[in-house]
Amino acid sequence: MTDGAIAVFFGGVSSENEISVLTGTMTCNVLKARGENVLPVYITQEGKFYAGGELADIKGYKNGALPRSQRAAFAEKSIYLLSSRGKIRREVNIGCAINCCHGGWGEGGGISGLCAALGIPLASSSVFESSLFIDKYLTKIALAGLGVSTLPFELLTSENDDMSLDFPVMVKPCTLGSSIGVVRADDEEELRQALAAAFELDGAVIVERCVTDRREINCAAYSVGEEVIVSPCEEAVTCGDILSYDDKYSGAGERVFPARIAEEISDKIRDTTKSVYGALKMSGIVRFDYILEGGTVWLSEVNTVPGSLSYYLLSEGWNAFYDILMSLVDDAKRRMREQAKKRVINTGIINNFVSNSCKIGGNIVK
Repeated sequence: MTDGAIAVFFGGVSSENEISVLTGTMTCNVLKARGENVLPVYITQEGKFYAGGELADIKGYKNGALPRSQRAAFAEKSIYLLSSRGKIRREVNIGCAINCCHGGWGEGGGISGLCAALGIPLASSSVFESSLFIDKYLTKIALAGLGVSTLPFELLTSENDDMSLDFPVMVKPCTLGSSIGVVRADDEEELRQALAAAFELDGAVIVERCVTDRREINCAAYSVGEEVIVSPCEEAVTCGDILSYDDKYSGAGERVFPARIAEEISDKIRDTTKSVYGALKMSGIVRFDYILEGGTVWLSEVNTVPGSLSYYLLSEGWNAFYDILMSLVDDAKRRMREQAKKRVINTGIINNFVSNSCKIGGNIVK
């Protein structure tokens, strides 16, 4: 048991909101089943925060409904549950938080930043790796700096930008996940149509060399203290040219676990996963997605809030996954305690300024 409730954030201003509901309610119920005090916090696609126990019931979201809950507001180490008129009805002390928001600013660092500002330990990825890996272009730059191989690509910021890669290519919106907006283009006309659709969804696009004869391999990792724990590899078998949204979430694709790949390939993928995770001092559960082209391994994407938190790669059952979650909670609280010991320096520089020296006008909130 942990001191204070465990806040589980899910939903969000994202096209992956519904998938996040699956991950979030699953996480809530794994913790609740073992007696933990859990506060589900759901974020609508309009960006409104709600909290309450009934948000953990997946049935309440069918047909666009919202389970009975209360609007939520935040203060240091606490979440306030509000009445319909915005009055505080209850204050819930938060001992730790878990981020289950896929995509958008939830996975892109917003929830991480909120928890950091509130002094709430977070058993998930920090602001740095979240904001880095939500962007496919920045992911390429960071991985190149670490000497990790990624597929050749070009960044486009307008539909009218030139592209010099040979066809076929893959068109990918920079900051969307779950294969949303990802399209193969075999010629100029298909490229034009793909770019038009992609720029409807995002402000930048990467165009990547398409690997026609490929295998998609996933590997997850998390850390406790200085130890990085890496899962066995999984193969996600596609039903078409890409691992689509339906392949991932509607049962259209097939998952082979452990992946039937050569031992040296498996070792290379797991070593790369551990190396990147460790080099960037990452935290929380992270899934690394690879493309295997013959004997060549390309790191494709890094997911800091993977679907279902990759429990199926890291554990053999709910009890084992509960143990992993609580080890992450305990480690997050340890990191917060260590950070609290660091000094914050007051330089005293303000004492050098005379009264009203910075006054410009009278429009000051009092």
